[in-house]
Formats: sequence, C-alpha cells, structure tokens
Amino acid sequence: MINFSEDPHRRFNPLTGEWILVSPHRTKRPWQGKVEESARDTRPTYDPACYLCPGNKRAEGAHNPAYESTFVFENDFAALLPQTPAGDDIDGDLFIAHAERGLCKVICFSPRHDLTLALMDKAQVRSVVDIWVEQYKEVGAIDYVNYVQIFENRGDIMGCSNPHPHGQIWATQTIPHLVSLEDNCQKHYKAKKQCCLLCDYVHAEIAKKERIVFENDTFVALVPFWAVWPYETMILPKVHLSDIAALSPQQSDDLADAMRRMAIRFDNLFKTSFPYSMGIHQKPTTTEDNSHWHFHVHFLPPLLRSATVRKFMVGYELLAQPQRDITPEASALKLRDCSEVHYLRT
Repeated sequence: MINFSEDPHRRFNPLTGEWILVSPHRTKRPWQGKVEESARDTRPTYDPACYLCPGNKRAEGAHNPAYESTFVFENDFAALLPQTPAGDDIDGDLFIAHAERGLCKVICFSPRHDLTLALMDKAQVRSVVDIWVEQYKEVGAIDYVNYVQIFENRGDIMGCSNPHPHGQIWATQTIPHLVSLEDNCQKHYKAKKQCCLLCDYVHAEIAKKERIVFENDTFVALVPFWAVWPYETMILPKVHLSDIAALSPQQSDDLADAMRRMAIRFDNLFKTSFPYSMGIHQKPTTTEDNSHWHFHVHFLPPLLRSATVRKFMVGYELLAQPQRDITPEASALKLRDCSEVHYLRT
C-alpha cells in the first residue's frame, strides 16, 4: 500500500484521463523564502477612474448605467467575435487552422468597487448565481454557440486587469479542449458503468471525508484527489445536475452559500485577497444527449505558502507532467480549519 503522506506516487484524474506526480516527502525541505501577509486592500466603494463602476465611461466610449446589483455587457475587447466568417486553412497534415466564432461578455458582480465574492453577503452572491443562469440559457440558445464558459479571474497575478468584482463569459462554436476531455471521460464512464462519474466520486469522497472542506444541503466543497494546484478545490452538487439551468431556487441559494464560504476560507488561509481562476464546467449547449454531464465549479489558485509565495509550472511540470508536494489531504485540512468569518470582519 502507498503511504500518501510519505511516498512519491502518481494520481489519476478520471475526469480528464491525465496523471499528476505527488511528492509529499519534499514538504520536509527547509524553506527560507518569505512568508508574509500582503497589505490590506483599501479600495474605495466607488472609483471614478474604474471602467466598471456604475455611471463611468468605459475604454471604448460606452457609459455604464447606474446599476445597483449585477450588470452584464459585451466585452469591449473580446477574444471572440460573433461576425467571424466560417473557414479553414489547411496546408497538409501539419498546418491546420479553423475559424472560431463566438462572443464574450463581462459580468459585474456588484456596483461596489471594494467588494469580492468573499465580502458580499449571501443575497448579493445569489444575484450573481441568477445572472450566471440567465446568461447560460440566453447565450447557449444562440444558434452557433455550443459551449458557454463562465469564469472569474481574481487578482492581478491571475491576469485580472481591473480589481472591480467581475467575471466573464466566453461562448464558443467549438467545445474547448479541457471541457472536451471531461465530456469524453464522463461519457465513457456512463457507457461502461451505467451511472455518473461525478455522482460516484462525490458519494465516495463524502464517505471518506479526507478531502472534504465543507458541505451544505446541495453542494460539497473538496480538494480533488488529483488536484494539481496547492489549494485547488471543486464545488459539486450532491445530486445529479447537468447544468446550472437545472438549479431550483433552494439549490441556487445553496450554490451562492458554497461560493461565498469557499471564497472566505481562501482569503482567511493567508490573510489576503486570495487570487484564483474559477470556472463552471457544465454540459455543452449542443442538441446531443449530454445527460452524462455533472456540473461542477473549479477553483485554481496559485498561492503556495503565503500571500506572496506562489507555485509556478516550471521544469519537469512544463516538460513532463504536473507535480505537487503538499498532498490534497493536507490542503483540505488547512482549508477545513479556516474560519468562515472573513479576517477583515474580525
């Protein structure tokens, strides 16, 4: 038997078919780098220079309305365009390109410039969940759209160009690569087992309790067995739901509760506004049978030891396979021990 807390080993990710190397013995090496808190964020509730605050002028000239809750608009600097013409550029087997049609939107979570999901109350986060559901249905109904990716980049080290609380939607004609991996693995698991991969996984994790961070009536937050990033987590519904459009009002409340509680624990871990990329993976909006899908939320944060020490993918990880030192079980324990009262509110 492998001693997960001592022995180097590989772990399999059944959701993507990929592997990760875990080297727990390396946590014993001495650390002489910085371990410190970052300066506390003192942003104003309204910033006249912010492109996303209510009433302000955006970079391309449009003015935001005086919105009081959430606000959605088409990205002024979109990575995808709805008017992109169809076409291929194929030069033998080695030079292949396909045109990609799509659209991008920005979702302002709150009119307040100084808030994050961790600092919003449950009702405010529920408004964000409601706009996610609305946009997933609205954008997914566009004839050429086959996948709707909802995500948030939080923090400048995650490439976030504006600190105002916001997320994005990128909708594409093609199902993206990582989503396609999850699609295939869930489909093959259901064909083989006649049941849902993530339903089985959630039930097994709840039984083991080793990597659970917290639960509510509908959702469980956990560090996945195959986690790559030091404090990577997932939020998964305990019941089979293929997309967020299937959420009942109570389940939407529970998702808002889970998102807020996870964000607070992250901030409390290193007493900082915790950076991450968060994204919802759910069934494509194609007309095919996508009942094998079990929607879930990925949190991919880079911080490793403190507010200023983060993990980078380098060397072996870029050239061979991902690797981690701290085990998912140890990460889950640290997150589980974090308070759900935000450190700025104590």
